[in-house]
Amino acid sequence: MIRLIALLSMASACLAGCTTMAPSYSRPEAPVSAAWPTGPAYQAQSADQAQKRVADIPWRDFFVDKQLGVLIELALKNNRDLKVATLNIERSRAQFQIQRSNLFPKVDAGAAAGYQRIPETLSATGKAMTVEQYSVGLGISSYEVDLFDRVRSLKDQALEQYLATEQAGRTVQISLVSQVAATWLALAADRERLQLAQETLANQQESYNLTRSRFEAGVASALALNQAQTTIDGARVDIARYTTLVAQDENALALVVGSPVPSELLPSLLSEKLTSLKELSPGLPSDVLLSRPDILQAEGVLKGANANIGAARAAFFPRITLVTSVGFGADDLAALFKPGSLAWKIAPQITLPIFDGGSNKANLSVAEADRAIAVAQYEKAIQTAFREVADALAQCGTIDDQLTAQQSLTGATSESYRLSQARYEKGVDSYLQVLDSQRSLYGAQQNLIGVRLARLANLVTLYKVLGGGSE
Repeated sequence: MIRLIALLSMASACLAGCTTMAPSYSRPEAPVSAAWPTGPAYQAQSADQAQKRVADIPWRDFFVDKQLGVLIELALKNNRDLKVATLNIERSRAQFQIQRSNLFPKVDAGAAAGYQRIPETLSATGKAMTVEQYSVGLGISSYEVDLFDRVRSLKDQALEQYLATEQAGRTVQISLVSQVAATWLALAADRERLQLAQETLANQQESYNLTRSRFEAGVASALALNQAQTTIDGARVDIARYTTLVAQDENALALVVGSPVPSELLPSLLSEKLTSLKELSPGLPSDVLLSRPDILQAEGVLKGANANIGAARAAFFPRITLVTSVGFGADDLAALFKPGSLAWKIAPQITLPIFDGGSNKANLSVAEADRAIAVAQYEKAIQTAFREVADALAQCGTIDDQLTAQQSLTGATSESYRLSQARYEKGVDSYLQVLDSQRSLYGAQQNLIGVRLARLANLVTLYKVLGGGSE
């Protein structure tokens, strides 16, 4: 019996390998340009494509800030979305193993005992009798000989689904790392904005006190006093607003990390030493896009849909099922393994679809439509990825110029405020000029924080869209 099982397995494997109903897979052409966009918004790319790309840099080497690194480690351990993605991978692996097991015969061992009393009216001897039967053996139940690769195509579809789920897990991890960094940066920026508002309030309070003294001495007007009061109230409004934003940022950070964040890991101000990235080398679109995990996931779904067509086509052809068993049987337990008690059974069955109401044809149409949908989704995933990288590169190419201009603007408004304050104290200008300069300086300082945040956030975005190393 063991030799018979082995022969059946080998024969099935050989026959299944003789043909396949699945169409040959070929990767669709990428519906995007072969080069990144060029123009005033983009930096000139280096011709040396051998330079280390962002995708080759593990996140531990990319994000060099120690506080942020510890926070990312916590998120990778505790974030629930990542846990769900990991469990989905395990589930998909188990489903693949279930489908793969159908390629092999399932051998079961069984033993049975039967007792039956035959009444006098039915007995051949005219006397009531008790019949005993005992059996023990091995058997294969409903093993399909995969002549047309139906079972193998289903196994291939399950494998591609499993691999796609793995890539989905990588996508979640990369997105999680970048989300932690982006939320951490937003918290740092809002804390810096809150600190600026508090410092501005303190300065405005001193200015108000001075103006009030001048008013009481009859030097300043009531208008100047009320104008000084508006600057204090404006700063108090911003303090309340940024206090709320800081609390909300902390809540968002706790959610993405998946646990309460220790206070020592919270940022104080924006740090320019967030990442190790100095010179960008995005590489060629084909290298970057086709290695992004979300693109690989979409291609895995496409390959699975392609394999499913093979299973749908094989349903039009005969299906051969084997049922075999071998063992021993006797009417006496003591004689079960004696010579002459050997029993065996082979029951091959062939099923040929003749009329199914069009269900097989409809299943094939569904499989072909699923593949067409998967092709469109794969192409859309590439187009979306190309757009994400192009947008990030456009901002990267201009953000340094914007930061330099904003720093210059902040410096100029600071000097204008100093001069207007001096002219007011000498009685040359009204307090309205001082108030206008104060507002301009405060706005320029807040915008400078925003530009610095945008620059650092752009580095995080580049890490994500260029398929940053997840390890």
